[in-house]
Amino acid sequence: MRVLVIGSGAREHALCVALQSDPAVTALACAPGNAGTVTLAQAFPLDVADPVAVSALATEWQADLVVIGPEVPLVAGAADAVREAGIACFGPSAQAAQIEGSKAFAKHVMTAAGVPTAGFWAVGGPAELETALDEAGAPYVVKDDGLAAGKGVLVTTDRAAAVAHGKAVLDAGHSVLIEEFLDGPEVSLFALSDGTTVVPLLPAQDHKRRDDGDGGPNTGGMGAYAPLPWAPAGLVEEVRATVLQPTIDEMARRGEPFSGLLYAGLALTSRGVRVVEFNARFGDPETQVVLPLLETPLAGLLNAAATGTLADQPPLRWRDGAAVTVVVAADGYPERPRLGDPITGADGEGVLHAGTAVGADGQVHSAGGRVLSVTAVGADLAAARQTVYERLASVRLAGAHWRTDIGLAAVEGRITV
Repeated sequence: MRVLVIGSGAREHALCVALQSDPAVTALACAPGNAGTVTLAQAFPLDVADPVAVSALATEWQADLVVIGPEVPLVAGAADAVREAGIACFGPSAQAAQIEGSKAFAKHVMTAAGVPTAGFWAVGGPAELETALDEAGAPYVVKDDGLAAGKGVLVTTDRAAAVAHGKAVLDAGHSVLIEEFLDGPEVSLFALSDGTTVVPLLPAQDHKRRDDGDGGPNTGGMGAYAPLPWAPAGLVEEVRATVLQPTIDEMARRGEPFSGLLYAGLALTSRGVRVVEFNARFGDPETQVVLPLLETPLAGLLNAAATGTLADQPPLRWRDGAAVTVVVAADGYPERPRLGDPITGADGEGVLHAGTAVGADGQVHSAGGRVLSVTAVGADLAAARQTVYERLASVRLAGAHWRTDIGLAAVEGRITV
C-alpha cells in the first residue's frame, strides 16, 4: 500500500513512524513534511490548504491511501478532492469537518443527538456578548467559533478579560461561543469511524497551558500521556455509547456522514461526562502517546475507515505500559515564537519533529512555535516520565521551553473523578 500523509507537525511524524512499521506499507510520503519526516518518507512541497494541489499530488504519486493530518485541509475540502480522484482518503468531508470548523455546528449536532455537553450561547455581536456572559456567569468560557489551532479559548474569572477576548474574536470576523464552565479533569478520546462503525482508541490527557502547574497562556498543547490510571472503569464504552456513536449516527442522518478520526474532548464533571469539543482529526500532542501503544498495524485500520470496512476489523491490540510526550517550544511561544535557531539532539530516540526545517547549512533549525515532541514508553507512567525527561536533556535549542510536570499529577495520584 502506498500511503501519503498530509501535514508537517509532530502528529504527522508520529503517523509516519507508525505507518513505516506496518508491513503492508510499501511506500510512504509526507507532504510537506519536516526535518524529521524526511528520514522516513518522501517529501514534497505542498500548500495543504489547496484541495486541488493535495489531490494532484496524490494522483501523481499514485497513492493508494491519503491520510490527512491537520484540520485546515479537511475544512477546505481536501478529502473530498482526493476521493473524487478515486483514491481512498482517511479524513472527513468538508461538510462533516464542520464538527471542528464550527463549534456552534458541533453544538447543534450534539443537541440533536442527545450528547451531553456544556450549555452554550452563540454570539454574533458585542451586545449579545455581554448578555451571554451575564447568563453564563463566572468562570467565563469564551471560544472562537472557527478554527484557532487549539488557542482560541479563554477560561477566566476576569470579566474584563472575557469581554476583551470575545471582542477580539468578533473584530477578526468570527462568531463567539460562550459556554457553561465544566469542572473535573479533561480527557481526550480518539475514535476511528467509517461513517457507521465507531472504534475508540486509548484515552489520553493533554496539557494545554504553557507553564508548570497549568499556568500561563493557552497553547496548542505542551505534552500528553496515555493511558489514564485514574480513569473510571468503563469510561471508553460509556463514551462510545453516549457520545461517539450517537454523533456518528446523527451526522449520517443529516446526510453528512463522518469518516475519519472523531476526537472527543471530554470533561469528567461532578454531573457525569460532558463533551467540551469535537475535532475532526488526530490531536497533537495526544497522537504522539496513543500510537506508540497501538500494536494493531495502523495502515489497515485507516484504510478500513476510509473504505467503509471497519466492522470487519478484529479488536484492537494494545501494548502494556504507558507513554509520555513533552513538547519543546520555541522562545516566545505562543505569542511570538522565535524562529531559525539551530537545534542539536533532534535525531535522538523518541524525538518527533514539529516546527523544524533543514537550513542552508544542512543543520536542523526551528521553524515553528512547537518545535519538537519528545516521547517515551515505559512499564508504567512513572517510568515513561523518567525516560522522557532523560531524553530531553540531550536536546539543545536556544531559549527553548518545556513543562517539567507532564503526567506528574497522575503519577502522584492527585487526579480524582
